[in-house]
Amino acid sequence: MNYTVTFKEAYKGKKIFLTGHTGFKGAWMLAWLHQLGARVKGYALAPYYEKSLYDLIDGEKLCESVIADIRDEERLKKEILDFQPDFIFHFAAQPLVRRSYDEPVYTFGVNVMGTAHVLEAARNLTNFCAVIIITTDKVYENKEQNYHYKETDRLGGHDPYSASKACTEIVASSYRNSFFNPIHFAEHKKTMATARAGNVIGGGDRSMDRIIPDIIKGLEKNETIIIRNPSSVRPWQFVLEPLSGYLLLGSKLYKEPTRYCKAWNFGPDNDDVLTVKEVVEQALQVWGHGNYSTPILAKQPHEAGLLKLDISKTIQKLGWKPKLHSKDAISHTMNWYKKVIKENASAYTIEQIHFYQEL
Repeated sequence: MNYTVTFKEAYKGKKIFLTGHTGFKGAWMLAWLHQLGARVKGYALAPYYEKSLYDLIDGEKLCESVIADIRDEERLKKEILDFQPDFIFHFAAQPLVRRSYDEPVYTFGVNVMGTAHVLEAARNLTNFCAVIIITTDKVYENKEQNYHYKETDRLGGHDPYSASKACTEIVASSYRNSFFNPIHFAEHKKTMATARAGNVIGGGDRSMDRIIPDIIKGLEKNETIIIRNPSSVRPWQFVLEPLSGYLLLGSKLYKEPTRYCKAWNFGPDNDDVLTVKEVVEQALQVWGHGNYSTPILAKQPHEAGLLKLDISKTIQKLGWKPKLHSKDAISHTMNWYKKVIKENASAYTIEQIHFYQEL
């Protein structure tokens, strides 16, 4: 599917309320929506890291930016109601597993109550609005088996992050059943879906405890890259893959609001599997140099070792499928970092968006 025409028809001139617009995925989404001609209002904390993608692409010039906490229910409600959006894309989150062990209450507050605040504000809108809640592949009760999780599988979470995102799905389901029920769409005029994707890689990510940022930090400092879980398997995907899925889902919700208000998985093909070690080796090959080690680290918090998604429903009913192999995703990601050493980050980010749209 060529997304250029489809997405412009859906989003040009539309008002988009985008939470988490200063984060890694949020900044990519902001850049894409701006290219599509949407009017964006962002709501998020200030960028957490130096050299953030949001700053590198001059995000302040691409939207009306509100720097505030998603846990501030009254402020969030005011900003949403004042804007009267056509779409809400909810990215804002505490997205790190290891940080969730250090700050579990904060993680639950941001991820669970923050989502409830977004949905409650949307409930008070009088106009039509399509709401897309971004969660994660880690919402499933992971049995560490060679199994691809379907949208109907049991939710759960060992670590506070995963549990908080499973709770987010339950909150969203409750609002859909109680307040945004498709049966009563003519009365409430809201449609809402959740999107589950994870292990997204791409240029501009500076987060802690993520493999690509760890690689980049090691390369920048000419240090050996430490791999915590070399044999772990994840559904790796280039950042524009799930974002294209979210945009396609939003366009479908807008056209047929009672048909697509469900949970959706976005991930790579079933046979597209790489371990963390293989990702590192591929990344260093693209870069041209670098070293890594796999020391045995004591007293490490639990992280899932095996995780795969079943995307058959998304392919069959939504019409979305991945366009890039995970090795291509690694190449595009590492090339972004190589390019922006000498070139304008904003220009190359847009170049990658245009390239992907035309695939």
